Amino acid sequence: MEMPAPNPAILARKARVVERLQSVLPKDAVIHDEAETRAYECDALTAYKCPPMAAVLPSSTQEVSDILRICHEEGVPVVPRGSGTSLAGGALPTADCVILGVARMNDVLETDYENRIIRVQTGRTNLSVTGAVEEEAFFYAPDPSSQLACAIAGNIAMNSGGAHCLKYGVTTNNLLGVTMVMMDGTVVEIGGAYLDAGGLDLLGVICGSEGQLGVVTEATLRILRKPEGARPVLMGYDSNETAGAVVSDIIKAGVLPVAIEFMDRPCIEACEAFAKAGYPMCEALLIVEVEGSDAEIDMQLGLIKQIAQKHNPVELREAADADEAGRIWLGRKSAFGAMGQINDYMCLDGTIPVSSLPYVLRRIGEMSKEFGLDVANVFHAGDGNMHPLILFDANKPGDLETCEAFGAEILKLCVEAGGCLTGEHGVGIEKRDLMLVQYTAEDLEAQMAVKDVFDPAWLLNPAKVFPLSESETRRAQAIAAE
Repeated sequence: MEMPAPNPAILARKARVVERLQSVLPKDAVIHDEAETRAYECDALTAYKCPPMAAVLPSSTQEVSDILRICHEEGVPVVPRGSGTSLAGGALPTADCVILGVARMNDVLETDYENRIIRVQTGRTNLSVTGAVEEEAFFYAPDPSSQLACAIAGNIAMNSGGAHCLKYGVTTNNLLGVTMVMMDGTVVEIGGAYLDAGGLDLLGVICGSEGQLGVVTEATLRILRKPEGARPVLMGYDSNETAGAVVSDIIKAGVLPVAIEFMDRPCIEACEAFAKAGYPMCEALLIVEVEGSDAEIDMQLGLIKQIAQKHNPVELREAADADEAGRIWLGRKSAFGAMGQINDYMCLDGTIPVSSLPYVLRRIGEMSKEFGLDVANVFHAGDGNMHPLILFDANKPGDLETCEAFGAEILKLCVEAGGCLTGEHGVGIEKRDLMLVQYTAEDLEAQMAVKDVFDPAWLLNPAKVFPLSESETRRAQAIAAE
């Protein structure tokens, strides 16, 4: 079948935009060959793909400013991209957009151990922030499962958390300041190297805004002293509901572990085969970690094990040494990759009150039978941030659509239980048309009014977060007003 000839007007516009971008960037920093742009056609939500017009890889805030100024003048949408690990389609391109990747912006700009801060370019990976300070016995607390690859830029965009967020909070609790470039190329400084900057809390608006308001190029992050020690304990149970009840009881008891992680049997089996972590083969597994001095650890684990015993665990085992503790966490951190080796899946990200865990887990099991698709559960149980993995066959007609419908019902369930649509993955394209499940039309109008202020032309990260019809209407209104 003969392909239609490319539109001459579109080709001419692309050529003009590429030429202008090449005038402010090194030649290898502008990617416009059709075959090469396919490397940017999707992020970790691989069910949807669309090659961009071009991709650019700046190395400095000034280069980002030049790129955005040109795209603003040309009316070209821009999709900011960290490492492309978004599971919600947060960096999915449109055919007429320029991908702005920050991967080359990975320098440490300043470390101040006395004031416990580090300033980095936002292309730096999450784990390498800790790598830059660990010799001085410091660390950066947020630890998403993708921390080996994910960029600070994406962490800020999605307000990412991780296994240890129960004690240390998520990105917003560890972010002090940013350098951000507006869509017209204006560079602004928000917050700084101190706690609670004066004036409006614009930092709270930026963190979690999913690239809708500007491109964050530098970040000032809080770093913490490493604890004296840490020790995880494994708790195996014969049902998801029982494990959920244990989590609720631990939180109600006022004990604050550094992490409480949950895995069910499908995930346990996949992770054990992948990482050889020594997990018990049971229906539901909890990894509970506490930290501090040996005396503090023993005291906390003593209380936690008392609670665990009341629910008749099939196995209850403390890590014997650092090697075993490392293998336990390797298995959990490898969960998404391990599941990907055995099945196509869609990973969700709803949050619920911890007290609702038993009910929500039971309903997900019931809905799994209704939709005819299996679910593997792995999530940050301590703060109720669920990550159900819906298993489907990407090559089976209709399976993806069934998976999406099932996922929508799970997210609606989370909202009905008193939670919300997302904890750390963001809305992206995955949940944009579910926003009215959680928010009223007036709520969304207020949020879109904020974007109007920061990005009047609606050029930044198009077709994300807000219902597609609302985004398209807003962009059409912006074009008509030009």
